[in-house]
Amino acid sequence: MTQVRFLQKIMVISSANSIAAVNSSDTRMAGCLLTGIPGLEHLHTWLSIPFCTMYIAALAGNGILICVILSQPSLHEPMYIFLLMLASADVLLSTSTMPKVLANFWLGSRHISFDGCLTQMFFIHFLFVADSAVLLAMAFDRYVAICCPLRYATVLTSKVIGKIATATLTRSFSIMFPTIFLLKRLHYCQTNIIAHTFCEHMGIARLSCSDISINVWYGLAAALLSTGLDIILISVSYVHILRAVFHLPSQDARSKALGTCGSHVCVILLFYIPALFSVFAYRFGGRRIPRYVHILLANLYVVIPPMLNPIIYGVRTKQILEGAKQMFSNLAKESK
Repeated sequence: MTQVRFLQKIMVISSANSIAAVNSSDTRMAGCLLTGIPGLEHLHTWLSIPFCTMYIAALAGNGILICVILSQPSLHEPMYIFLLMLASADVLLSTSTMPKVLANFWLGSRHISFDGCLTQMFFIHFLFVADSAVLLAMAFDRYVAICCPLRYATVLTSKVIGKIATATLTRSFSIMFPTIFLLKRLHYCQTNIIAHTFCEHMGIARLSCSDISINVWYGLAAALLSTGLDIILISVSYVHILRAVFHLPSQDARSKALGTCGSHVCVILLFYIPALFSVFAYRFGGRRIPRYVHILLANLYVVIPPMLNPIIYGVRTKQILEGAKQMFSNLAKESK
C-alpha cells in the first residue's frame, strides 16, 4: 500500500512538471498577442494618423540632423557629436516600436513571436538607457564649456568622446542583457495576451505563472541606477552651470550661454517628464488612472522627443541652421 501511494505521488509530481513544461512552451511557441490600446480599439485607425505623422517627422528631422552634422566640418565638435549620437538613438528608439504599432492599428497584426518580443523589449530599454546616458554626456559637455572654458579642448578630446560612446553602449548592454535571462527562466502559462502596443519587461513577466519578484526588483534597481542616477548628475551639472552663467560679466555672454543650455534643457524635459510620469502613474496611480492613459504615455515618450529634438536644435542653434542651409545649397548646386 505504501509503495502504491509513493508511486501515485511520483506520478502526480511528474504530471505537474509536464503540464508546467507544456504551459511554458505554449507561450514561447505560440508567441504573444499585443492588444494595442485597451479601451480605445475602436479609435486605432484614427490614432494611427498622429502616430504615423510624428514617426515620419522624427525620421525626417533626425535624418536631416545627422546628415547636416556629418556633412559640415564646422560641426565636428563635441557638442554636435553628442547631438549626432542622440539623433541616432532617437531614430532607433522610435523605429523599434512604431512600425509594429502602426501594423497593429492598420492591419490588425497583433501577433509577435516570443523571441521577437524579447528582442523588441531589449532594444527599447537598451536605447532608452543609451538616450539617457547621451543626455548626461551633453550636460557634462555644457558644464566643461561654461565652467571650465579654457580646459574644454583638452578635456573633451576625440579620444575621450570615443570612450564616452563606448561606455554608453557598454552600460546600456550590461543593464538590459540580464533581463533576457530573467524572462527566459520563468515558466509561462497559456495566457499570451499583452495589453500594450509593444513588448516591455514587466508586460512579458506578468504572463508568467512563476514568482516575478526578482524581475520587479531588478527592473526598479536598473531604473534607479541608470536613469535615476543620470537625472541626479544632470541636475547637479546644471546647478553649477547656472551659477557660472549668472556670474559672467557680459550680458551677451550670459544670453549666449543660456540660449545654448536652453535647447538642452528643453530636450531633457521632453525626454524625462513623459517617461517618469508614465512610470510613476503605472506604479502608484493604480486604478485611478485608466489603462489606456498609461499606454498612450508609453507610446508618446518614444515618439514625441525624437520628433521635437531636431526642431528644437534646428531653431535654437544657429550653427545647425546655417549648416542645414549650406547642405541644401550644395545639394541644389550638385543637382544642376
